[in-house]
Amino acid sequence: MKLQNMFKKTSRKSYISLKESRPEVPEGLLRKCNKCGAAIIADDVKNGFYICPKCHGYFRVHAYRRIEMIADAGSFEEWDRGLVTGNPLDFKGYEEKIEVLKEKTNLEEAIVTGKVVIDGRPAVIGVCDGRFLMASMGEAVGEKIARAVERATEEKLPVIIFACSGGARMQEGIVSLMQMAKTSAALKRHSDAGLLYISVLTDPTTGGVTASFAMLGDIILAEPNALIGFAGPRVIEQTIGEKLPKGFQRSEFLLEHGFIDKIVDREDMKQELAHILSLHCKNVEVAGLQETIFEEKMSALEGREPQQAKSSKHHTAWERVQVSRKKDRPVGAEYIENLFEDFVEFHGDRFYKDDKAIIGGIASFKGIPVTVIAQAKGKTTKENIERNFGMPSPDGYRKALRLMKQAEKFARPVICFVDTPGAFCGLEAEERGQGEAIARNLFEMSGLKVPVLSVVIGEGGSGGALAMAVADEVWMLENSIYSILSPEGFASILWKDSKRASEAAEVMKLTAKDLLELKIIEQVIPEPEHYTQENLTEVCNTLEIKIAEFLKKYRALPEADLTEKRYQRFRRM
Repeated sequence: MKLQNMFKKTSRKSYISLKESRPEVPEGLLRKCNKCGAAIIADDVKNGFYICPKCHGYFRVHAYRRIEMIADAGSFEEWDRGLVTGNPLDFKGYEEKIEVLKEKTNLEEAIVTGKVVIDGRPAVIGVCDGRFLMASMGEAVGEKIARAVERATEEKLPVIIFACSGGARMQEGIVSLMQMAKTSAALKRHSDAGLLYISVLTDPTTGGVTASFAMLGDIILAEPNALIGFAGPRVIEQTIGEKLPKGFQRSEFLLEHGFIDKIVDREDMKQELAHILSLHCKNVEVAGLQETIFEEKMSALEGREPQQAKSSKHHTAWERVQVSRKKDRPVGAEYIENLFEDFVEFHGDRFYKDDKAIIGGIASFKGIPVTVIAQAKGKTTKENIERNFGMPSPDGYRKALRLMKQAEKFARPVICFVDTPGAFCGLEAEERGQGEAIARNLFEMSGLKVPVLSVVIGEGGSGGALAMAVADEVWMLENSIYSILSPEGFASILWKDSKRASEAAEVMKLTAKDLLELKIIEQVIPEPEHYTQENLTEVCNTLEIKIAEFLKKYRALPEADLTEKRYQRFRRM
C-alpha cells in the first residue's frame, strides 16, 4: 500500500498509476492507433510511411511530408504559394475560420502544388492536405490546380495529383462548383497535348473532387482501403434506407468495379510512379536512348534465326481444334511474362467492372514502351472460373479499347494475344451491350494511329476474337484456330447435329495453314508437337525476332500510311 501511495505522489509526467499497469511516456511520443487501438510510437509511424506497425492501417499524411516521401531529395519547387481564397459569398465567419486554419496547419490553402523530380524524371505535382477544411475544393484550390496543369502543358510535363477531399467547399457555394469544370477543362488541354496525368486517390476522396480531377487520370492509382465515392456512405444510407455492405466505396471495391487501374502500397508509391513515368517519358534524350537501345537489340536479333519447331506429325483440322484447347497449353499471361519487361497491369473499363478475362497494361519491348493486351484463360479450374474460361464480357472489351486509345495518345504500339472460345453469351453481357462493345472495338481499332499486331495463340472464336484482331498484321500459332464460331456451333446451326463437329472443322477452313492461304493472316508461327510451358521459350524466341521486325517496319510508317494500309488489308477481303 505504501508503495502504491509513493507512485501516486510522483509526477504524472513520468509515471501513471499501477492500476493502469503501464508507464507513461513523454507527450507526443506514444500514440494510439485510431484503427486498431494499439499503442504505437510516433517516430516509428513517421519513419514507416505513416502506417500503423501493428494493423498496417494508413494514417493521413501532411502535404509536404507526402512530397518528401516521393520526390528526390531537394527537388521540390513550390508554385503559387501566395494564392489564397477570398470569401465570394460573404459567408459569415468564413474568413476567420481560414485564418485560424492557416495558423494551425502552416498552410495557406488545402493543396500544395509545384514541380518535383522522381527518380530523375521531372513532373508537376499537387497534393491535397486534409487538415485544411478537409481539403475541400474552393476557388483557390481550383485555381492552383488549373495553373499547375496549364504550366505543365506549357513545359510538356506529366501531372501527378494526390487527391484527398471532402468535396466542394460549401462556404463558397456555386463558385466552388465551377472549380470542377475549370480543373477538368485544364486537364483536357493537357491531355490533348499528349501528356500524362496520374491521379492518386487517398483516404478520403469524395464529392465534387471525385466528380472532376480525381477521376480523370490516364492512370488512376489508389492507396489501400481508401474511401472513394461521389456521395458519402452516410448520405447513401439515409437516401436508400439500407445499411451498406462492408468494403463499399473502398479502393478494393473500385478496383473490382473497373474504376481504378491499380492499388499501390504507400511504401511502393515512389517506385511505382517512377516506373510509370519512365514508360511515358517525353524527354527527347530519353526517347533517343530508347531508340538506341531498340536498335542495339535489333542488331543482336538480326544475327539470330528463328527456331523452326516443326510438328512431328500432321494434324487434321479437328485435331488442331483439340490441341488449341489443351489445358496445359501456354496462356496469354505467360507470353507477356516471357516476351516483355517491366509489365504494369492496369485494370477496369472505367464504367462497370474489371473483367479478368482480359489482361492489359504497359511494358517495355527491347527498350520501347508498348501496350500489351491478352485474352486470358486460366491454368487451373479455379483460375478458369475466375477468368470466365477466357470469354470476355463487354467490360473486358471496353478495358482493352481504353488501353488501346491510351496507347494511341502516347504513341505506343499495341500487341494483342488472342485466345478465346468467343465473347461471353450471358444475360448480364447482353444487358451491358456485348454487341456494341465488340462493334466499338472494330470501329476504333481500324483507325488507331499506332502499329497494331495480333497473335492468335489458341482459340480465335468469332467476333470475340476479332474484337482484338483488327490489326496491321495477324499471326497464328501453328495449332491455333480462328473461325466464325466453334465447330460444334457450326454443325449445330447448319446441320442440326453438333456431333458432326469434326466434319465441320474440315469445312470451316479454320487452321493457320488454311487462313494463310486465304490471306486472312500474314504468318504462321511454328510450335512443338506437345506445346506446354516447359517449351514455351522455343516459340517465344521466334516471336521475339518477328515482333522486333514488325515494330521496326511499322513504326517507320507515317500515321496516314499506317491507317490506310490497315484499311486496305481488310478492304480486299
